[in-house]
Order: sequence, then structure tokens, then C-alpha cells
Amino acid sequence: MREMINYIPKYFTSKAIFLYLGVLSFCSVLFFSHTLPLIWMIFGITEVLGFFYFSNLLTKKWSDISPKLFIKRLFTTALIIRLAWVIFSYFFYISMTGKPFEFASADAFNYDNRANWIKGLFEIPYYQPYFNFVKEGFSDAGYPTYLAVLYYVTNSSILIARLLKALYSAYTCVLIYKLATRNFGGQIGRMAAIFCMLMPNLIYYTGLHVKEVEMVLLTVLFVDRTDLMLRNKNFNFAEIAPPILLAASLFFLRTVLGATALFALFSALMFSSTKVVGSGKRIVLIVWILGTVGYFIGGSLSTEVEQVWNARENNQQQSMDWRSKRDNGNKFSRYASSAVFAPVIFVIPLPTIVNTPAQENQQLINGGNYVKNIMAFFVLLALVWVIRNQKWRDYILIGSFTIGYLIVIAMSAFAQSERFHQPALPFLLIMAAFGISKVTNKSKIYFTWYMLFIFAAIVAWSWFKLAGRGMA
Repeated sequence: MREMINYIPKYFTSKAIFLYLGVLSFCSVLFFSHTLPLIWMIFGITEVLGFFYFSNLLTKKWSDISPKLFIKRLFTTALIIRLAWVIFSYFFYISMTGKPFEFASADAFNYDNRANWIKGLFEIPYYQPYFNFVKEGFSDAGYPTYLAVLYYVTNSSILIARLLKALYSAYTCVLIYKLATRNFGGQIGRMAAIFCMLMPNLIYYTGLHVKEVEMVLLTVLFVDRTDLMLRNKNFNFAEIAPPILLAASLFFLRTVLGATALFALFSALMFSSTKVVGSGKRIVLIVWILGTVGYFIGGSLSTEVEQVWNARENNQQQSMDWRSKRDNGNKFSRYASSAVFAPVIFVIPLPTIVNTPAQENQQLINGGNYVKNIMAFFVLLALVWVIRNQKWRDYILIGSFTIGYLIVIAMSAFAQSERFHQPALPFLLIMAAFGISKVTNKSKIYFTWYMLFIFAAIVAWSWFKLAGRGMA
């Protein structure tokens, strides 16, 4: 039997680094008048080098240490990286924009203003306007409410809110290690956790004032608690309650996220192999959870889910039309649809490595998006292995959530928006780690072809971004 690979080989990481430098140089020459500004090149190179160099180094170096020491090193290193980014980005954004918010920070401003408004209501106290606000939309209420409570305690400190994000994100890495270890074994768990620790996109949001860090934490915690509930032979309401409450909390952050969480829960209950969930326990859990969900999640919340689903196609088309007509918009956006996004949903978003107006955020995180493009190869490798070996029932919880959520994103107006991919990203990294463990000499040949595809896709995407704005 072939020995399992327990680290990401230098064969892949070195090629990924050189491909990024190559495509960046090629596009800089091909679209010379719209070359990516040097500052964003430095960010991109740092993101790519940082991830691939240290993922190769640490997946080997930390492979033999004790689980306890690994968790300690994982959490400490992840926290230090994130704290450094939070402090740096805080002053970086002030120097670049005049305020401690990212570029094009309409959402961040909105959350900040609403949180201060809610905080003011708490201080009066006068709660009726807040209850009216919650009734207008559950998914819009969760994060401002959390911020309001935090602001109440910290005197509206933006920096403390972000320092807490660093803590949440570091703890998420630990959760990913435990979840991946439980499902795939310790070595794959270590790889997945290190990938999460180093993933630029997961680090990036700790320095922003939007809800992605908290949303990712709750999502990973939901999947982790659900996995524990399904595998535990002795179960009671105390074990069933956390997954239900966590799924409900996701509705207060993003409606489709809560709906996908419930979809994954019921998929796992229905289709998990008997070695994960016994037949008797399966029946009891289905009945129990159906009753609980029916009682707690109904009324206006179910109506909101239905409205989101019914409006999915119109929302996508209207958004693409708007993007094609707005200032600095891309006239080609109107031709995008779920038929375009769905086949490449594991790979996108592609990096922005040309200078396009009003897209500083996309240019800053260009290296992180490239990392996701490369790691998608191993995700696809894992999916092929699971399907060929008919093992999908063993991993149905992680698989159904990840694929279900990405399908929803592919049908939405945000398929190419990196921000909306965040809840699925930690699970994609778990799948990537599993895919790396299944690498063969034949896989290496496919990786070469895949790199050619990524090179062509990034060049084409760069042309698309410029030509759609009349700049190519």
C-alpha cells in the first residue's frame, strides 16, 4: 500500500510560487499601462511566499510533535500572525484612507453606525426601535448587535473588536485541527490546520470591520459540534442543543448560511455511513431535531429563507446588470450567470493582478486568491478519490455543507466576490489536505496541466477586467 503523504511537497509549493511570479510578470508586460501598483505586488508576493514556503516547512517540521504541543504552537503562531496584521492594518488603513477602515468600506461603516445606534438605545434604555430593526431582517441584525454589546463594554473601541477577531480566527484553526483529525486522521488534521493558520484570506479579515471572522468561527464550531454529536455513542439533549443553537445563530449573520447548515445536518443524518451514525441513533436524532427545528425556526425566519431562495435568479441578474452600468463597472458583467460560475466554483475568485479603478481591496488580497486557486487542485483531487472509492458517506457532513454553500454562492450575485466564499474556505482547506495525502506520480502530471489552466485563466481574467472597462 502506498504510504500517505503527511506534508505538502516542495514540488508543488515551489511551482506554485514560480507560477505566481511568472503570471504577475507576464500580465505586467502584456498590460503595461495598467501594471499592478508596486504596493499591491508586495502584498501579493508576501501572501504567496508566506503561505507556500511555510506550509511546506511547517507541515514537515510539526508532523512528529505531540498533539498537545502542536495545538499550542498552532494557536500561538496563528494568534501572533493575526495580531501583527490587525495592528499593522489598523494604521495602514488610517494612512491610506484617513480612517481605520478598509477601502470602499460602506459595509464596515454601516455595521459601525448601527452598532453605535443600538448601543445608544441600550444606554437610554429604549428597546422598541431595536426590536423593529430585528424584524426587518434577521441576517442584518446579528453582527451589529454583537458589535453593540462589545462597544457597550469597550467604549466603542474599533481596535479591541479587531484584536478579538484575531483571537477568534486563531481558535478557528484549532477547531479545524480537531475536526479534520476526527474525520481524516492526525496528519491530515495537522496539514489542514497549518493551511488555515497561514491562509492569507482568513488572516485578512481580522483587520476588517465586517462579520466574516465571526461567521467563519460559528460555522466551523457548528460543523465541529455536529460531527461530535453524530459520532458520540451516548447522546442527550445537551449534545443536540449546541448544533441547533449554532445553526440558528447563523441565520442572524447570513440567511443562506443558516439554511445550508441545516441542509448539511440533515444530509449527515440521512446519509452518513453506519460506522459514523448507528441506525437506531439516526432515527432518534432525525425525529428529535425535526421537532426542535420546527419549533424554534419558523414564522418570519422561514419566510425570509423562502424569499431569498425565490429571488436568487433575479438577484443575480439584476446585480450583474448593475455592475455593468455603474461607475468603473465592467460592461461584460451582464453576461455572467450561475452557468458560468458553477463549473469553477471551487477555483474562483481569480486574483486581480492588473490596476483597475476602485478595486484596492481585491488587489491587496490578490495573492490570497491565487493561493485558493492552487489549493483547489487538491480539493478536486480529494473529490475524485472520494467518489471513485465510494467513500462519500464517510465525509457527508463536511462535503454537504461545503458543496451546498458553494452551489448557493454560484447562483447568487456574489460568486466572484472573495468575501462570500469565506464560510466554505476552512473546509476546502481540509479537503485540500486530504487531497494532498492521496497524491501520486500521476497526480503530478495533472498538476502541470492545472497550472497551465490557472495561468491562462488569470491572464484572461486580467483582460476581461480591463476590456470590460474600456482599458485594454
